[in-house]
Amino acid sequence: MEVSAEMVKNLRQQSGAGIMECKNALKETSGDIEEAVTFLRKKGLAKADKKADRKTSEGTVCSYIHPGSKVGVMAQVLCETDFVANTPDFQQLSKDICMHIAASKPRFVSRDEVTGDVLEKEKEIYAAQARDSGKPEKIIDKIVLGKMDKFYEENCLLEQKFIKDSECTIQELIKQNIATLGENILVENFCRFEIGN
Repeated sequence: MEVSAEMVKNLRQQSGAGIMECKNALKETSGDIEEAVTFLRKKGLAKADKKADRKTSEGTVCSYIHPGSKVGVMAQVLCETDFVANTPDFQQLSKDICMHIAASKPRFVSRDEVTGDVLEKEKEIYAAQARDSGKPEKIIDKIVLGKMDKFYEENCLLEQKFIKDSECTIQELIKQNIATLGENILVENFCRFEIGN
């Protein structure tokens, strides 16, 4: 099928991808703009996975104070170069992450940070709850595993649903930005302060 300049322009506006990438995506999807956007997102996320091991030695320490000044967050968000660190997209991502932390109260960046004693305590609680509710002993381990997945979703920043878009997690949001900005991006750590807690 013939891909017109107008189609490429529309796709570029929606996706932010380059001209050739848009042209190829439209050819692959027979000119369907929505399918082409999905195609580009999948391709971008695959590229983002390849960048995951690259060194991040630049970035920003960003902050967010919630209106009323009762909740505040500082986060260290890293990338590969100071050029990307100073782009509006990276700055916006950093602000969004801080705002999300203020609202969603994660305890850890990722499940790798959850300490062994916290894990053991949670598993004990979930196993006791299952036994108390009369569940057979043979399925308690499965119940505990399911509850632990829920624990990670609620307590690990990267696994939480993004407050501005419940269709994606913070990890997926970061990957989308890696695909757009072309560099590895990491949340190194964060601090959340709340008056009265």
